[in-house]
Amino acid sequence: MASVVPMAGRADVGGGCHVWLPDRGGWGMSNAGLVVGRGESLLVDTLYDLRLTRAMLDALSPVTAAAPISTVVNTHGNGDHWFGNQLVARAEIIAARGSLADMRQVGPSEMRQLAAARGLTGRFARRIFGAFDHTDIEPVLPGRVFDGELVLDVGGTEVRLVDVGPAHSSGDTIVHVPRAGVVYTGDIVFAGAAPVVWHGPFANWLAACDLLLGLDADTIVPGHGPVTTKKAVRDIRDYLEFVHEQATTRFTAGLPAMDAARDIRLGRFAGLDESERLAVNVHTVYRELDPSLPPLDGPGLFGRMAELACPHPGF
Repeated sequence: MASVVPMAGRADVGGGCHVWLPDRGGWGMSNAGLVVGRGESLLVDTLYDLRLTRAMLDALSPVTAAAPISTVVNTHGNGDHWFGNQLVARAEIIAARGSLADMRQVGPSEMRQLAAARGLTGRFARRIFGAFDHTDIEPVLPGRVFDGELVLDVGGTEVRLVDVGPAHSSGDTIVHVPRAGVVYTGDIVFAGAAPVVWHGPFANWLAACDLLLGLDADTIVPGHGPVTTKKAVRDIRDYLEFVHEQATTRFTAGLPAMDAARDIRLGRFAGLDESERLAVNVHTVYRELDPSLPPLDGPGLFGRMAELACPHPGF
């Protein structure tokens, strides 16, 4: 399936399922999905700002004209998957309980503060997020939350929501359409980029990969990157296992987390985009191994990634 899906724009992946893919990759450039039933449809995620979300909704309009969006699922609480909610506020918006908690903690104002930070952290944030406009976003939170699993009927099409978090974030929902053999994974799968373990534990993410691999679904729509296959799920699983093992070895040897992140050689994973996420992933492993370690706030986490991505003082 991945070989016939265009790299950008709206595409039909079969069984009433569609995807929206951005025209470039990188931080914040997320995917969305649409599941179409009789006379209604379900939108999987909105995008990182209003301009992007409007463009997506306009592109989906040839489909949604006959099947208006009645339901929106936010797969998790990172802004690139829900900051556009105000443009679909008439629909029922659903998220896992942990996702709602993340949304309440980090919204558009916190992202504006991050971009305004001084020093290396702010420069890094402006480099990766400078193309997005968060000024006019009015946070619209989900009106319905669920725990565990939720099965929806979208115009006669069964859609299964499964919260596999906390893993990438406090709540991570996969959206499975059994009849179509399609699963929208949110950020449990990054295709071609390094995953970032904001929350963990790693074991939950590995279990989520196993769940995806066991589904009768051949079309994998990741949170970021091209439509793909279960190979991408296996690749993410392998990366997570590798990083956990490498970080654990260095923790046992007494290396500080940031020194460990600098020391790890990614080998076959070195070509993944956004490889600086290793700094967050190592910190998460260290906190799993020693829960007394203090958590880092958003600027602290982005500061560590900035150090790894921009080792030269002139950045």
